[in-house]
Amino acid sequence: MNPISHIFFDAGNTLVYVNMDEVSRALARRGVRLSARELWQAEHAIRPLIDDPDLIRRSDDDSRWRLYFERFLGRAGAPVDGVLDPVLAELKTYHDAHNLWEVVPPEVPFLLERLRGRYRLGVISNSNGTVREKLRRVGLLPYFDLVLDSKEEGLEKPDPRIFRAALERLGARPGRSVHVGDFYHIDVVGARAAGMRAVLLDPAGVHGDKFVPRLASLQDFPNVLRTL
Repeated sequence: MNPISHIFFDAGNTLVYVNMDEVSRALARRGVRLSARELWQAEHAIRPLIDDPDLIRRSDDDSRWRLYFERFLGRAGAPVDGVLDPVLAELKTYHDAHNLWEVVPPEVPFLLERLRGRYRLGVISNSNGTVREKLRRVGLLPYFDLVLDSKEEGLEKPDPRIFRAALERLGARPGRSVHVGDFYHIDVVGARAAGMRAVLLDPAGVHGDKFVPRLASLQDFPNVLRTL
């Protein structure tokens, strides 16, 4: 196997995570008390319902955004009548302006610092046109040689063309490139269709049946990288 020269990352829930404190505050303004911890527990529980190949084939990133929040807020116990729609509208306004995926775990910059200089790094994100500015705002943009935002590209993962575009722009060979993301049927399937290797971030441990290297946290990535 050729050694890895290029590493690409998904953004949302891989490098940057949902600001569940903001979600909790939006709920609290409507009398619903759910902590960020409770929201994350619900989010992990509904992951397999979103990472579904049939759903992904018949939807796009924008429609899955609403479904994602509907399902985990419902799982957490947020009432539907009179609460869900105004909360989602408020969160969507915030997301369109700032991008709700804006919390950076400490292991992320630590990992990127280790990788920078040894590999060329890129981001391939299904997003709404804000991912580059968001990465700049949270201090991660300088680590990357390339950022592709699906809204700007007119292509969404798992379409292999967006992966091929990233490879072409960095002059990368597919067999020497790896993509890391948190959705099997979006990140892994798409990357493999473009001839790349793939690693799945699976903190909830819901993809034990999949034949793919899995991570509970990005801090485990260097160990997996040595085996690729």
